[in-house]
Amino acid sequence: MSAEKLTIKKALNLEVAKQIAAAAETEARKNGWNVVIAVVDDGGHLIYLQRMDDTQYASVEVAPQKARTAIGFKRPSKAFEDAVASGRNAVLGLPIIPLEGGLPLVVDGKMIGAIGVSGVTSQQDGVVAQAGVDALARILA
Repeated sequence: MSAEKLTIKKALNLEVAKQIAAAAETEARKNGWNVVIAVVDDGGHLIYLQRMDDTQYASVEVAPQKARTAIGFKRPSKAFEDAVASGRNAVLGLPIIPLEGGLPLVVDGKMIGAIGVSGVTSQQDGVVAQAGVDALARILA
């Protein structure tokens, strides 16, 4: 088989993951929110995790799970929160965290990873995660 038949894909690296997390941290600090920020690759493997001072320790587990939910199911984790809120409790049988705060990271229409944030309300976690997503667009511009 020739190499031309192989798929070439973009992948997150530690440097970009740190930049995404830094932008998310800036948003969290601006609002006075203490959070955990996790960035995973397209396989859901943790690349980077940071816990801001005074953030509850449980968020160290929740943030990566929000990111894994987003990349594993190729949609924001809020989609599952909305499903449960509308009475679709069957989704609770899936390996997910049904809370806002997990967002896919997309480059050229392809998901290359995800960011997960935990520490404040799920809606506030979503705001912080979106800041990380927005930073990826600026990094690549």
